[in-house]
Amino acid sequence: MDTNKIEVAARTEEAAIAEALAALSATRDEVKITILNHGTKGGLFGIGAKPVRILVVKKSEPADVATNFLRDVTLAMGLGVNIETQTKDRQLIITMSGDNMGLLIGKRGHTLDAMQYLTNLAVNQASESNISVILDTENYRKRRRETLESLAYGIARKVKSTRKPVTLEPMSRFERHVIHTALQGDRYVRTSSEGGEPYRYVVVSLK
Repeated sequence: MDTNKIEVAARTEEAAIAEALAALSATRDEVKITILNHGTKGGLFGIGAKPVRILVVKKSEPADVATNFLRDVTLAMGLGVNIETQTKDRQLIITMSGDNMGLLIGKRGHTLDAMQYLTNLAVNQASESNISVILDTENYRKRRRETLESLAYGIARKVKSTRKPVTLEPMSRFERHVIHTALQGDRYVRTSSEGGEPYRYVVVSLK
């Protein structure tokens, strides 16, 4: 039996909801209620009446959904991973630690980005509000940001020197954002994203 959802039939909607909440040991704010059938009153003396049917599902905490999803994925990869979560504003920040974390990062962070994308989908399918998931391990996001910022400054100097635009290799949305942000205050160069996903890239050129 699924302890997080229940389908109930009763004479009235309120009675069905009350029965469901009692069975799930939950309050009304902690569940999502779907009316499956509004029921009918029937004829004389209620003959032919049909009950109201509802489906009540406990709302899942984003951190719990993300943790369970990532635990299943990493176990399938044969990895033992410690998972820590922190909620800040509309962001769910998840840090993973353990052995062989390089497998989770992948080449240029592609595996980590893919896992972050899938975790975002899992969390937001189970939540009524939009949550942004940031997935990290071994401080990779910070290290990658610093590397990309150094690259951006170097490319800007090259563009100013040669007066020719430079096209960077395809990057993830996170990586392109770092490049744009690093150079947005430069008075002499501009950046633009071109191409389609997953081959979208940044072009740095003179203003």
